[in-house]
Amino acid sequence: MSDEEERETKPFKFVTAGFDARFPHQNQTKHCWQNYVDYYKCINAKGEDFAPCKQFYLAFRSLCPNPWIERWDTQRAPQRTETFPQNWIP
Repeated sequence: MSDEEERETKPFKFVTAGFDARFPHQNQTKHCWQNYVDYYKCINAKGEDFAPCKQFYLAFRSLCPNPWIERWDTQRAPQRTETFPQNWIP
């Protein structure tokens, strides 16, 4: 790209989880975990197409580090349900 060419910049909207009164402190680890659990409870109860479940998904994807999510997904797999420390039945 030459110096004369203009670069096109597109607007970017950075979105993160909003304030949750249950987790008022700076450490958001529990907030991350609770949104992860709430998302999977919600889709198990209401189905993947239930729009309000998306809020939990966006919150945990924003708050949780990817390695944590990958590990929890592995533990949550059907053949390993006994290793995950949460009951998914709503």
